[in-house]
Amino acid sequence: MDIRTRQGLLNALVGKVGKRMDTLLIPLELLSCISRSEFSDKKAFIRWQKRQLKVLEEGLVNHPAGGFGESGRKTNELRILLAKIEEAEFLPSSSGELQRTECLRSLREIAIPLAERPARGDLTGEICHWADGYHLNVRLYEKLLLSVFDMLDEGKLTEEVEEILELLKSTWRVLGITETIHHTCYAWVLFRQIKVVLLKFHLMGYADYKYVITREHGVLLHALEQLNKIPLMEQRGQQERLHFKSLRSKVEGERDISFLQSFLTPIQRWTDKQLGDYHLHFHEASATMEKIVAVAMITRRLLLEEPETVCKFTSQSLPISDRDQIEIYISSSIKNAFSRTVQVVERVDMSNEHPLALLAEELKKLLKRESVTFLPVLSQRHPQATVVSASLVHKLYGHRLKPFLDGAEHLTEDVISVFPAAESLEQFIMALITSASHEENAEIFLKKLNLYQIETKSGTLVLRWVNSQLGRILGWVERVFQQEHWNPISPQQRHAGSIVEVYRIVEETVDQFFGLKVPMRFTELNSLFRGIDNALQVYANNVVNDLASKEDLIPPVPILTRYRKEAGIKAFVKKELFDTRVPEPDEPRPSQISVLTTPTLCNRSTETDIISDSFPIILLSIEKSLDEKSKSFSQKDTFEGSRKIINAAMDRICEYTGTKIVFCDLRAQFMDNLYKPNVSGYRLEALIEPLDMELSQLCDIVVEPLRDRIVTSLLQASLDGLLRVILDGGPSRVFFPGDAKFLEEDLEILKEFFISGGDGLPRGVVENQVARVRHVIKLHGYETRELIEDLKSASGMEMQGGKSKLGTDSKTLLRILCHRSDSEASQFLKKQYKIPSSSA
Repeated sequence: MDIRTRQGLLNALVGKVGKRMDTLLIPLELLSCISRSEFSDKKAFIRWQKRQLKVLEEGLVNHPAGGFGESGRKTNELRILLAKIEEAEFLPSSSGELQRTECLRSLREIAIPLAERPARGDLTGEICHWADGYHLNVRLYEKLLLSVFDMLDEGKLTEEVEEILELLKSTWRVLGITETIHHTCYAWVLFRQIKVVLLKFHLMGYADYKYVITREHGVLLHALEQLNKIPLMEQRGQQERLHFKSLRSKVEGERDISFLQSFLTPIQRWTDKQLGDYHLHFHEASATMEKIVAVAMITRRLLLEEPETVCKFTSQSLPISDRDQIEIYISSSIKNAFSRTVQVVERVDMSNEHPLALLAEELKKLLKRESVTFLPVLSQRHPQATVVSASLVHKLYGHRLKPFLDGAEHLTEDVISVFPAAESLEQFIMALITSASHEENAEIFLKKLNLYQIETKSGTLVLRWVNSQLGRILGWVERVFQQEHWNPISPQQRHAGSIVEVYRIVEETVDQFFGLKVPMRFTELNSLFRGIDNALQVYANNVVNDLASKEDLIPPVPILTRYRKEAGIKAFVKKELFDTRVPEPDEPRPSQISVLTTPTLCNRSTETDIISDSFPIILLSIEKSLDEKSKSFSQKDTFEGSRKIINAAMDRICEYTGTKIVFCDLRAQFMDNLYKPNVSGYRLEALIEPLDMELSQLCDIVVEPLRDRIVTSLLQASLDGLLRVILDGGPSRVFFPGDAKFLEEDLEILKEFFISGGDGLPRGVVENQVARVRHVIKLHGYETRELIEDLKSASGMEMQGGKSKLGTDSKTLLRILCHRSDSEASQFLKKQYKIPSSSA
């Protein structure tokens, strides 16, 4: 075939010296110079001839460089001639050859003038090639460009691609290809090949688009490179601009379009289709999407320079800027993805969750995927891409949510399901917008959102539920307390059943409250906290309400008298300095008061300790359940009323327990007999064994966290009892200065008893408590004259708010002198204070 072609061209050039080769109608010359005899196979000749005729038809009839100027008459003649040449091969040899020869001569007469007509436009000195109509040339060039693909893998570029492209440059002059046309055609060929491969994989059942598009990533990069090489209008020369202006194409169903429009519009439509639903087409292939976005932006920019495109875009208000185009992609893809999500949700079994709740969760997943995969790409060309995307999702969901919000009147299961899901979605969207914007801009964007106002809607419903539950808690607290007998549940659980029930109902209410998961305002939280706080205060008050007062447990203070060996005289006390109150006949005495047992008191103290310990647990439960917005709520004063009441109740129970043991249970040994008839007659050591028995019982019953607290109360009560004996021991107790040494020894015994070799109370705690008694014992060691002198000075000092030289008050000095077995003290008290005497 190569030999035939060369020979045919040499024959055609005979007698045409000086004429340019590209003015020849090469297919016509070959048809004239190459006969049927040069082909051994008639079918091969017919195929070859048909190919030459088709090329002539394309160049002369279908896509000529210029018209014939006679309303298509010559066009019809050419069609008839071409058809007769092809028909001649099926006639008898003689007649067929004659018809073929005559038709070729007539064809030459019509076609040859086209080979040497003036150039198009205003350019001079140029001769148009017979087939300079770019449609044919470009179609031929497209076919040549297809050779860059691997024959065994049409989706892959061959390794010799650069060599092939360099070789194809030799056809540019013949086909009228410029560098701009080359880059445009090559980009189109690459994109079309991607589409062909994608379609093929789809028809073959390969649904994994990510795999396919990743496989085509190299071709896509190459296509993007070609598009970037297409110069903008201002970068083209004048001749090329005029050339492009003259090139027209007609697509079926559309008006005439320019060269660039004919190639770039399909590319733009394809990229718009991909990006108009990027959630569907790209999945997680963000790198590929980034290249597709770049292609879309380049083609849009090139097309906008075409006059027809600008007019079309302007009339239809289509995007002119990159930001507008990106916003269209986001809007389209979000709407498509939203519709698919709604369809999926509607097909799911809704027996356990409301569709709106499930839709909110699915939209959060959609936005998370959007922000991780797609928005980093889109934000490069639209800084507020995240805002656009998130705001649109908020709006679309809001349209579906509004009818539900308007119809919600009760705290139903559907409300409990939908409200938190919708609020969570809204908070997620707001956080997304805030994170993607500067602080001042974020506030502007958030104001544009038509917020769902779920808090306002749910507030009334939740508050109504809270008030109902709090009334239930209060009634339950009163009921369980009335049924309480203060018996420990077991040796291991040394608390009564009532606190278990109270804590259970509180915990149950808290769990239910936050189990609602509906948005809540501080109003609902405050109401819950105040109600629980009130219920715990009621319980704590009930625990101590039936306890007698500490004063009722302590025997009345004996009348203050001065020491005298003779029989006692009717008492008389100076009112200004000391109390002369005598118990009234109907005043209850310790023996007449219903005193609770030590186990019962320990059990009650355990209840208050459990409530106190429950505060951190309740608060931790609340803190874990609070949403991010409500965590700003201050818990500083939460349950403050209960804390104060319970701490006071625990103090009162502990104090009551210690006082009851010392002044009631050990009254005979302690109050009645200690230091009678004198200090050496009955020492405090005799009290250690019964005190130890009481302490052992106390420690066996009381819970570990309260042990030190209640033992400290017993220490305080013991010291109070000791002070009572040595200061208000009555007329039957007298002390000498020398007794101070024995009293100090007894105090040391009591101190070590409570320290218990390090197993008891901390030494520092005991020392601090003992200090006040040690000071009084020290005063007992002073001589009478020193005490009298100090008492005289103390009276004047107290008027000025001070103390005596010995560091005590006048009442304490007076009581020590009243118990001093000394005539000097007795005379002083009689003369100075008119205190009556008592018998020894």
